[in-house]
Order: sequence, then C-alpha cells, then structure tokens
Amino acid sequence: MTVVKSTLPDDARRVAGDALQDTLVDLLGLSLIGKQAHWNIVGPRFRSIHLQLDEVVSAARGFSDTVAERAAALGVPPDGRPETIAARFHLPGPKDGWLQDKDVVQVMVESLEAAIGRLRERIEATEKPDPVTQDLLIGITAELEKQRWMFDAENWPRD
Repeated sequence: MTVVKSTLPDDARRVAGDALQDTLVDLLGLSLIGKQAHWNIVGPRFRSIHLQLDEVVSAARGFSDTVAERAAALGVPPDGRPETIAARFHLPGPKDGWLQDKDVVQVMVESLEAAIGRLRERIEATEKPDPVTQDLLIGITAELEKQRWMFDAENWPRD
C-alpha cells in the first residue's frame, strides 16, 4: 500500500525506491563512521581532520534527508531505523577505541570510495526509470568524491 501516489510507473518507482533506500542506508552509516572517527581521533593532524570529519557528517546528514524526502515523494516510505541501518550497512568503518589520524584518513578514503562505487551503480540503474533520482544521486556523488579527494590528499607523501 502506498499512501503517497507516485508519478512514476510501478517498475520505475521500484528501481528508484531501491536506489534511494540503499543510498539512505549508506549516507546514515557514513555519518556514523564520520562521528565515530571525529570523537576518537588522536595524532598531530587531529584538528584539521576533526573539522573535515564534521564536513562529511554534515553533508551525509543533509543528503540523507534529501534522499528520504525524494523516496517519500515517490510513494516509497524511507527506512532510517537503526536496525535497518545495522542490517543493511556494508561500508568499511573504523575499529573501536582511539584512532590514529593516519588511520582515520585511510578509513574515510575507503568508506567514501565504497559509497561512491555503490552510488555510481545506482546512477546507472536509475538513468531510464527516473532521471530526477539519477540527478540527485549524481550531485551526492560529486560531493562525496570531493570529500574523498580531500582525505586522500592527506595521505601524501605516501609511504
């Protein structure tokens, strides 16, 4: 049952809804990774990385709201419940405890890279069924690629 009537045919709504739900899970999980690292980072680059993590968290949280609202507009109820995120989240994350600044940089590069790869698959999947959702996913990908680049630049010089 849908309470909100979609402007898309059922098959297109299903493809877009799946892409949006999976993106919501990734974004909410990414915001949790960023906060976990933000609270536990130590090392000589603490301050700059600490602040950069806030940028990622802010972007992920903002995009998660946009993604959830897009799903709702299509008649697909978004699911951001903790148990849903825990069951469906598959991006790499930090270990527990204090995190060395260089390890935070590496986990953020890996997490963002994985999220970007998954987004690119969804961009392709939504091209024909829903170009509006595709456009939204493209914008999110661009921002996450920028954040990944900024963290990756912290890895220089490479060992």
